[in-house]
Amino acid sequence: MREFIVEADGGSRGNPGPAGYGSVVLDAVTGETLVETYEYLGVVTNNVAEYRGLLAGLRAAHDLDPTASVHVRMDSKLVVEQMSGRWKIKHPDMKPLAMEAGRIYPPGQVTYEWIPREQNKHADRLANEAMDSGASASSVRRGAVVGASSSVRASFSVTSSAVTVTSSATTFSAAAGSSAAGPAKSPGGGAAGARSTADVRAARNVASPGWAPADMGAPATFVLLRHGETPLTPQKRFSGSGGTDPALSDVGREQAQRAAEAMARRGTIEYILASPLTRTRETAAAVADRLGLDVTVEDGLIETDFGAWEGLTFGEVRELYPDDLNAWLADPEAEPTGGGESFTATATRIAATRDKLVAAYAGRTVLLVTHVTPIKTFVRLALGAPPESLFRMELSAASLSVVAHYADGNASVRLLNDTSHLRP
Repeated sequence: MREFIVEADGGSRGNPGPAGYGSVVLDAVTGETLVETYEYLGVVTNNVAEYRGLLAGLRAAHDLDPTASVHVRMDSKLVVEQMSGRWKIKHPDMKPLAMEAGRIYPPGQVTYEWIPREQNKHADRLANEAMDSGASASSVRRGAVVGASSSVRASFSVTSSAVTVTSSATTFSAAAGSSAAGPAKSPGGGAAGARSTADVRAARNVASPGWAPADMGAPATFVLLRHGETPLTPQKRFSGSGGTDPALSDVGREQAQRAAEAMARRGTIEYILASPLTRTRETAAAVADRLGLDVTVEDGLIETDFGAWEGLTFGEVRELYPDDLNAWLADPEAEPTGGGESFTATATRIAATRDKLVAAYAGRTVLLVTHVTPIKTFVRLALGAPPESLFRMELSAASLSVVAHYADGNASVRLLNDTSHLRP
């Protein structure tokens, strides 16, 4: 059985920004370079570029010998750990790429190893060449060379200008409307001009609107606004999705107006989504009227169903359903009496809603008008905190919290339970 080593890398100047990948297939016995492949990807994130580099390397190896054993070496800890099955793949952009990579070879035929960046220079150089050429001339989209003692083949996809790829054995040149060999020339200053252009594009991308300056690319930023008070709020009664669906009280309407003024002062909200319940739609409408935006109802933001506890105080539930309450406090999978929604079920729903919204609103700042349990769950999931942390967060009516979600699957909690806008 033949043995290949695949070295892959990807990069993005701006994260997300102008991006490309580079991949190398080596003979594991001789160390000979068999394939070099690179591609300019347009504007994507580092992690997407790294996964695309992995895919290209595995496909190139498969083209050589689908029965070979393959050892992948990358300096991306994320890709290596996820493809090895040690880390979960949470981000919606990563999942299909990882699944696609896993289908190229049968299970067990590919192994993964993390290596320091300095040991991945070949793939890194190709990735940077892809970014340079793509950002400067938009001409080089993909190049591949396969060189071996008995045969050499090359394949290119070129939209304009010329591309030259060199291996130790042969130099290939492909041109659109020209037969002249030689390196592709970038307009306006060559490699330096390419880097300058890429830097400008990256700067523009990072500067996209956000609640706070983006420090790891342009995240999907969720400003989480709990609805204003209802008649049940000051009485501290369970009020979920299975109850009477109360409207805002006079106090709640005033709180919604104050929240709207706070949003107007910040001036960064681009979209407004709300739970389908009356109190959240009323709160969202107040903000939307002030900002001149529309409200989109998102069912995934609805409050937990508290079953038979709806409308009761905590003390009343303890008196009527002591065993069920104790179980609910101790076990996130326990349901409120009468078939309510467990914390685990709520977390599953919120995680799915989060993933959908992160994919839809990357680089945007979105106001999510929702409830106590969904907001606490957003924060808990962002922190990677245990379910019992839900009981250790204070969340006042009409309070603001902020969570930013990045393209690599990471998250940052930027604010929790801010009520400063409610003070006169």
